[in-house]
Amino acid sequence: MSKVLPESVDAWRMVQARRSFQGSLPLASMPRLRGSLAAVDGTVDFDLEFGKDELGVAHLRVRADAMLPLTCQRTLEVFRLPVHVDSRLGLIAQEADEAALPGGYEPLLTTDGAVHLADVVEDELILALPVVPVRPGAEHQEPAFAGAVQDGAKGSQNPFTVLRNLKHDKT
Repeated sequence: MSKVLPESVDAWRMVQARRSFQGSLPLASMPRLRGSLAAVDGTVDFDLEFGKDELGVAHLRVRADAMLPLTCQRTLEVFRLPVHVDSRLGLIAQEADEAALPGGYEPLLTTDGAVHLADVVEDELILALPVVPVRPGAEHQEPAFAGAVQDGAKGSQNPFTVLRNLKHDKT
């Protein structure tokens, strides 16, 4: 077990040594994830374990927990979504090896053997994001923009009324 997360490791050597890494990373250090977040404060706690299963499949088990600040798309309020990731990534050297992975494994392509561990954690968090973030309990609330649309519709005329009047003026 290691508290320090190296930037890059040799996946195959880590599997042979059955290495594991635990610690936390700031959300601000994840550039691809930041674009989906409402704020970049907070951290993700992770546990990464290299090993082989009973079939001899080399894998990386990724566990991560974070409270991700997201913007609710119904109320436009910021809320914290608890995210728990627990996945097993089968290590493959070429894309053709993906078909040989047993069920329950997602492929992790390591053409040169190097794995960037922080990127793996970031990838798993991105995959855990909801397509449309909605704060729990907001499903039954009226959307934040609904009042503005309804108020604007009351005072406006039908845009086709002008066309109808032009047609009647010509006859």
